[in-house]
Amino acid sequence: MVAEDYKEQLLGELELARSRTLRLIESLPAEKLDVPYHPGVNPPLWEMGHSAFFYEVFVFNLLDGTPSYDPSMDDLWDSFHVEHQDRWRSDLFPGREATLAYFNTIYDRVAERIQSRPLTDEELYLYRYAIFHQNMHIESLIWCRQTVGYPAPPDLQGDRPAPGELVSGDVEIPAGRWRIGMPGDSEAFAREDFAFDNEKPGFEIELEAFRISRTLVSNREFQAFVDDGGYQRPELWSFGGRKWLEAEQDVALVHGLDEALMRAPRHPLYWRWQNNEWQERVFDRWRPLNPDAPVTHITYWEAEAWCQWAGRRLPTEYEWEVAALANKAGEPFRRYPWGNQAPDASKADLDGRSMAQNPVWDYPAGDSPFGCRQMVGTVWEWTSNQFLPYDGFKVDMYPFMSTLQFATHKVTKGGSCATSSNLIRGTYRQAYFPTRNDVYTGFRSCAR
Repeated sequence: MVAEDYKEQLLGELELARSRTLRLIESLPAEKLDVPYHPGVNPPLWEMGHSAFFYEVFVFNLLDGTPSYDPSMDDLWDSFHVEHQDRWRSDLFPGREATLAYFNTIYDRVAERIQSRPLTDEELYLYRYAIFHQNMHIESLIWCRQTVGYPAPPDLQGDRPAPGELVSGDVEIPAGRWRIGMPGDSEAFAREDFAFDNEKPGFEIELEAFRISRTLVSNREFQAFVDDGGYQRPELWSFGGRKWLEAEQDVALVHGLDEALMRAPRHPLYWRWQNNEWQERVFDRWRPLNPDAPVTHITYWEAEAWCQWAGRRLPTEYEWEVAALANKAGEPFRRYPWGNQAPDASKADLDGRSMAQNPVWDYPAGDSPFGCRQMVGTVWEWTSNQFLPYDGFKVDMYPFMSTLQFATHKVTKGGSCATSSNLIRGTYRQAYFPTRNDVYTGFRSCAR
């Protein structure tokens, strides 16, 4: 296929990104768009304006040299020119109707440009870059609702689309030489498979045999750690983990919280003990904790401490990718655990549909070649690796996509329940600070 053949696909993905964003914005009353300040979220209207601005930069400014819709707003929509706290200033930014008008105008212009002009390889890449960037912000709009306790997003079905039978234990991954990352070694491959710079260049690695859990760590398994006083046992926590516990206690003190909350954390972020049961807040509702669902909103430090308590360890990102994809040189390249068919609701918890509320043994059709389950979707899975470039790394069109996160962030893999299905693949590397628990993070473990 040549670049021109991807026009309809681009238009479909562009419209899907537009419609999902609009549903997330328009399903909130005007007063709820003014969300409370939190360091892990952005005001929804700023997210919308920033995404539209990204299309202007990567399509109209870069390809055509045309000025922005409103050049006076360029610095304000640019995340590297406006301070995070300033994004809440109503005196700087247009209101709901003006932002919606800007957003729709830019999307209409992009769609018209795709339809009316020949499509080159460079343009295909830039369109995809902007569309996938928009899908990242769709995910952040979803976790914003969870963070501030807003109603569930409109795409939440609350169903169980792919029940499975109980599986547990580890699978054995044999020693061998494995492929890691995206090949991208031909123009035809690059047209078929978009990849961000941190996924390239692909390489081969020798790994010793290891054992990794078939399933994610469940609420039931993590509750045993909580009930055993895991948060109060310093010997289970690394230096970084103990620093995080102390910092969380300091936050409680600064905000004048009551004595019970001034202690270091004793359970995951959105849990509480009430009416003689553990409960979990899912958006704006507290519900009994589902013991079979994956533990969610976990920091790296909590995952590490649980592993220490359980006599386990976190996988490296390379072990994780091998367990998920089993790619080897000379064999067909696998993008997903199940092969190369795009994700759907039978294979993975994605697109804000189920929000990590189904058992860890569901979605059997999404199993990896080794029998690992839910390695795409559900939760971003912590690995033990620092986020670093692969050998031969080259900065992509957007120089800040990866470089600002190198060395200070941890690698998570697999996507989450809030990730868009057209964005994720097994080679995707997401970088998060090890202290992040507002996003949809969880983990699986390896035998020591």
